[in-house]
Amino acid sequence: MTAVSGIQTRRLYDSTDSLLRFAIRADAALTGVCGLAVALVADPLSSLSGLPPGVEYGLAVFFILYGVVGLGLGATSDLRRAGIGFVAANTAFTVGAVAAAEAVPMTATGIAASLASAMYTAAFARLQYLGVRRLEPA
Repeated sequence: MTAVSGIQTRRLYDSTDSLLRFAIRADAALTGVCGLAVALVADPLSSLSGLPPGVEYGLAVFFILYGVVGLGLGATSDLRRAGIGFVAANTAFTVGAVAAAEAVPMTATGIAASLASAMYTAAFARLQYLGVRRLEPA
């Protein structure tokens, strides 16, 4: 809150959380849209990736839910906790995607998609980490 000639007003914009809020919302929106796209083309995508259609549909549902939850949490006032959760989730998904590229039998296209998703989640984990660091200590 700030005081302007004796009147208390709330801050409408906090520049310290803008990077983290943007990173969470962008990650959620892009992941949700990718989930919708995967859901629409899961059967043909499964022949390209080498994964069964059930796995493709499962990933689509996970991506859509991640997007919905992310958009909701990106609007909360306690952004630090949400940011730490998103950094952890993206880091875990990055490790999982790299491990899947090594361990799961996929086509070359599937391996490339898995590694591309690992780069995507690593980039957002880094951006969200920087956003958490910009917040004032709790």
